[in-house]
Amino acid sequence: MPKDEEPSLKERIESLRLPKDDEVFGVVEKSLGSGHMRVRCKDGNTRVCRIPGRMHKRVWIREGDVVIVEPWQVESDEKGDIVYRYTQTQVGWLKKEGIWEE
Repeated sequence: MPKDEEPSLKERIESLRLPKDDEVFGVVEKSLGSGHMRVRCKDGNTRVCRIPGRMHKRVWIREGDVVIVEPWQVESDEKGDIVYRYTQTQVGWLKKEGIWEE
């Protein structure tokens, strides 16, 4: 693929990031300011998650976005880091494959 060419939809979906062992899916409930979000996770916990510096001002996260959360080692039921945000197209693919349910 040439340097200027955008990856196709199929290529983007094939390289889709899924949660690893200690990571969970979540939905952003509310922006709390200062790079922090309240996220309702699939394991039943609601966590205050921060947006790491590598994503800050590069990946814009809004309420209702589906994200991957990595819980902290300490206070793992209350706090975590957002490590990835899914686009609407990717969420549609996750639903179609049965990986994500509302």
